[in-house]
Amino acid sequence: MAYELPVTQQSVSLVAAADLSALQYTFVKLDSAGKVVAVAAATDVPVGVLQNAPTSGKTAEVMIHGVTKLKASAAIATPKLIGTTATGTAVGLTVTTDATKYILGQAITPAGATGDVITVAVSCIAPARAV
Repeated sequence: MAYELPVTQQSVSLVAAADLSALQYTFVKLDSAGKVVAVAAATDVPVGVLQNAPTSGKTAEVMIHGVTKLKASAAIATPKLIGTTATGTAVGLTVTTDATKYILGQAITPAGATGDVITVAVSCIAPARAV
């Protein structure tokens, strides 16, 4: 079962630049105006994981560091390092193989299939590439 540890989280409140109501528990990034938008590429640098489901112009709660729920793109074993897909879902990363992608955290609970919500220790403060 997926869970969160909100006591250890660091989150920010930002403005949604678009309708993000279908993207709760996915990675999001900032646009050039500092507003929250959907991740568009697996090589994007997310600002964090969207905690709510805001529409355009509303407040987006984004966890930048902590333990959170996150949608999986496929089966993910623990304790796999994770990054983002082009749709903001979690994907397992392999160091050196996925060198163009950013390590954004580690799976705490496993995903059995696409769309599963897992628990991840995430940190988007200063991500490093999986080199």
